[in-house]
Amino acid sequence: MLSREEVDRELARLAAEREAVEAALLALQDHPGRRLLEGAALSGRTEERWSLASQGLTMLWTLFDRYAETLASARAVRSRRARPSSPELAELNELLRGASVTVSGGQLPDAARQLAGPARLVEQVSLAELVERMNVWYATVLEVVSAADAVWSALPARIDLLLAELRRVQMLAGSVGVRPGAHPLGDDLARLDEELTALRAEVLADPLALWRPARVPAQRGTAAVAMPAGTSGAVDTERFDRAGRALDGVRVELEQLLRLRDEAEERLHQVGDLLRRADATLAEARRARGEVLAKIAATEVPAVPGPLASLRDGVQQAVELRQNGQWHRLAPLLDALEEEAAQELDRARHSLGEVTQPLAVRAELRGRLDAYKAMAARLGVAEDPEVIERYEKARWLLWSAPCDLRAAAGAVSRFQQALRPAAGPQPAAGPQDGQHHYGRQNGQGDR
Repeated sequence: MLSREEVDRELARLAAEREAVEAALLALQDHPGRRLLEGAALSGRTEERWSLASQGLTMLWTLFDRYAETLASARAVRSRRARPSSPELAELNELLRGASVTVSGGQLPDAARQLAGPARLVEQVSLAELVERMNVWYATVLEVVSAADAVWSALPARIDLLLAELRRVQMLAGSVGVRPGAHPLGDDLARLDEELTALRAEVLADPLALWRPARVPAQRGTAAVAMPAGTSGAVDTERFDRAGRALDGVRVELEQLLRLRDEAEERLHQVGDLLRRADATLAEARRARGEVLAKIAATEVPAVPGPLASLRDGVQQAVELRQNGQWHRLAPLLDALEEEAAQELDRARHSLGEVTQPLAVRAELRGRLDAYKAMAARLGVAEDPEVIERYEKARWLLWSAPCDLRAAAGAVSRFQQALRPAAGPQPAAGPQDGQHHYGRQNGQGDR
C-alpha cells in the first residue's frame, strides 16, 4: 500500500502527466493534417485509415475524460485531511494503482482492445493501462494526420507548378506545329497532362497512397525494424519526378525546334549554296570532259552525272514547310538535306577529279620534260643531237592534240635516259620515269 508521501508524489506525477496528455491532444486536435482530413472528400487507403483514426481521436478524448475524473476523485479523497486514515490510503491506492477506471468495452477500437484481450461491455482498467491505450491511439491518429499533411505539403503545390509549366510548354509546342495526333511530342504532352491531372486528384483524395512508412517489413524469420524518430516515412514522389523529367525532355526537343525556326532560312540558304557549288562543279566537269575527249587520245573518260532531282524537290518541300510553320516536319528533312547536299558537292568534286585526271597526267609529263631540259643545260648536253631529237619528239607528243599519253610518257622517259651518260650513274628509273600509269590507259588531253 502507498504511504502518504508516495500518494502525494504519485498525485503530482499524474497531474503533470495529465497536463502533458491534454497538451498533446489539443495539438493533435489542431494539427493541420487533421483539419484537412476533416474537410476532404477521401477515398482508398486514406478513407479507410481516417475512418478508424477519427474514431480513435474521439476515443482519446473520452479516455482522457475518464483519466481526469479518476485523478480528480483521488485528489478529493486526499484533500479530506492532512494525514489520511488507513481506509483513505486504501481508497487512494485503489484509485491510483488499481483497476479503478470504468471503460465501455464496446467502444474500444481493435488496436486498443488487443491490449485488454477479448472485448467486454464494461472493463475496469488502471490509470497506467488507460495511458497505455491512449498512447496506442495517439500514435495511430498522429501517424495518419502527419502522413497526410506531409503528402499534401509536398505534392499538390509542386504538381500545380508542373502543370503550369506543362501549359507553357504546350503553348510553345503549338507555336511550332506540335499537336497531339500530329507529332509524337504532342502525344507525350497530352499523356503528361493526363498523368499529372490524375496524380493531383489522387493526392487530394488519397494522400496515404503516396506515403511510404519508414518501418521496414519483417522478413521471414526476422523481426520488423522500426526506423529512428524523425524518419517515420517519406512521400513517394517517383511519379511526379518521372513526369518532371519527361517534361524536361520534351522542352529540350521543342527548344531545338525553336532554334530551327530561327535558323531555318540561313540553313536553307546554305543548302542552296552547296547545291549551286555542286552544279558549278558538275558543269566544269562536263566542260573538262569535252576538253579531254578532244585533246587526249584513246582515253575512256567517265560520264559526268547530272544533278539529283530528288534533292531539289526536297529543297522545295523544305521551303514550303518553313512557309507553313511546320517546324517539326522540317527538322528531319533539313538535317537530311544538309547531309545530302554536302554529299552532292563531294560527288561533283570526285567526278571533276576523275574527268580531269588525264589532263593532270599530261601537265605532269610537261613539267618533267621542262625539268629534264633544264638538267640538260646544266650538264652541257643541251646541244647534243640525240638529246635535241628526243626532246623535240617528247615535246611534239605532249603539245599535239589529241595527245597520246602512253607515247608521250615513253618519249619523256627516253629523253631522261639520254641525259644519264652525262650525269653519271643514276638510280634505276621508278615507275614514273618509265611508263606513266596513264600510258597503260587510253587518254585524251588538251594543248
